[in-house]
Amino acid sequence: MLGTIREIIDNNVILDLNIDLSKQANLLNLHVIFEDNETKIVGEIVNSTKTTLKINIIGEIKNNEFLPGISVKPSFRSTTRIVTMDELSLILGPVESTANEVTFGYSNIYQNYKINVDINGFFSNHFAILGNSGAGKSYSVSRILQNVFTDPRKSPVGAHVIMFDAYGEYTRALGDVDKVNPNIHYKTYTTNPDNANSEILNVPLWLLGVDDLALLLDVTTPNQIPIIEKALSLVTILTGDDPDVIKYKNDIIARAVLDILLSGHQSTKIRDQVIAVLTKFNTDDLSLEAKIVQPGYTRTFKQCLYIDKTGKLMEMELVVNFVKQFIMDDFNLEDRPEKLIAYTLKDLETAMDFALISEGILKSDRVYDYANVLSVRLHTLANSPNHVFFDSTSYISKDTFLDRLFTNMNGERSQIINFNISYIEDRLAKVITKIISKLIFDTAVANEKRGSVPYHIIIEEAHRYVQKDTDTEILGYNIFDRITKEGRKYGVLLGLITQRPSELSDTAISQCSNFVILRTLHPKDLAYIKDMVPSISLEVANQLKNLKPGNAIAFGSAFKVPINMQFQKADPEPLSNNVDIKNIWYKNN
Repeated sequence: MLGTIREIIDNNVILDLNIDLSKQANLLNLHVIFEDNETKIVGEIVNSTKTTLKINIIGEIKNNEFLPGISVKPSFRSTTRIVTMDELSLILGPVESTANEVTFGYSNIYQNYKINVDINGFFSNHFAILGNSGAGKSYSVSRILQNVFTDPRKSPVGAHVIMFDAYGEYTRALGDVDKVNPNIHYKTYTTNPDNANSEILNVPLWLLGVDDLALLLDVTTPNQIPIIEKALSLVTILTGDDPDVIKYKNDIIARAVLDILLSGHQSTKIRDQVIAVLTKFNTDDLSLEAKIVQPGYTRTFKQCLYIDKTGKLMEMELVVNFVKQFIMDDFNLEDRPEKLIAYTLKDLETAMDFALISEGILKSDRVYDYANVLSVRLHTLANSPNHVFFDSTSYISKDTFLDRLFTNMNGERSQIINFNISYIEDRLAKVITKIISKLIFDTAVANEKRGSVPYHIIIEEAHRYVQKDTDTEILGYNIFDRITKEGRKYGVLLGLITQRPSELSDTAISQCSNFVILRTLHPKDLAYIKDMVPSISLEVANQLKNLKPGNAIAFGSAFKVPINMQFQKADPEPLSNNVDIKNIWYKNN
């Protein structure tokens, strides 16, 4: 018996010791039992003096099962003792893992005590791994995945793990997983076009919807969305070698020109706007140099835009009739059969330009300002090196794309897909992360056998991508917020790895059910963790500042109590070591 109960305040018990602590091993963070007849209440020692212990009540053992939470409190007549190993196995889980568990690491409190975690308890929920730079996040993630995928007793061949690797760290740790477990395969995509060892990341442009393009083009107002919708409706019509393409282009140009001709504006403004449209948009049949034939003479379209001394267009009727012949009265976008063709950013740029003139942007300076910026951004992207991430020449369906995504060069199904996004700037990396995550989520939602194909999306440096941004204002939702709120029932689970949890989306982190928190020092992040993370006590939060690298506090639905644990070193290690300044500085000595 450790001592007698002096006080019970809330969920804290103050115990007067009747043992000599100078002759005992360290008791801090050990679990104790308050026993009264058949009642066994479990506590954890959180503070100590030479004569007293402060113990937090964390649950009870009933019918040989540990029940976390406080339903009853110990009586003053309870005897207090350290837990036995059998009781500890009910609290922390058995030392030896079962087929339904994966080993995370070892307890820092109980020597050589393995921490095994229920696979469903952890991986059927969203999770977050938090900690300062250098605290061991990459090592911890690598160790967890190595333990999952290299267990010789079982092979998770049905897994679909998608990693967004912000620094290109994980290939060294996971790239040779098939050498340990031949049933598991790893595949990496790179954003470095000069890397011949990896497949270049590419999401075919035609798989992107309106929302995806809105993100890609950095839409800032909902008024820009209809322009993108119109461009998408036109791009398949205006792309390819279909003989009707010229007819469709002529129809759009003619309607835009006719709107200007019949606008009622001053003749000089009408002439200038028509010339502006036909300078940029034209075909062999309909251009400023197109021939308008009249009995006895032939003139170009531009010559027919002559303004007389009275300020009128001399040949207004002639020009209007010439333009009208190109308008197809039966042409309706909604009635056109969908063409399944590959198109590029250049093709979409053309469609965007035609969408702009079909919406009559030249008639409104205000509309022109917010609509033309989309065309400028699209043009910039189409002419930048980044076009390779979206341009493809051969059409494939979404299903085929996803099938190829998870198939390696040997035709084998890959369980771990790594997107190395370290070679592109953050804004594009963020957009690509959102686009691929949305593609995965939409696929899972459309699956009639809901949840039969689980996807785990793990995002390194998540504070760069899972942010409190303006997506909800523009699109009505943020894809990561949607995944964390709805994804679990469809089998789409999010893993957030970050050193700055205070910069994450509040919605996303609040929906995480499991947390592995390594050393955290920043006061703002500590305060954020205490405020946003459920069920974290002040005592647990205070421990976070003093953890050694590779040590963590783990808690959530997969853990019956918060566990102070250490991860084994990843083998192989991820490519996340610090620069060896000493050897570099003094290598010539």
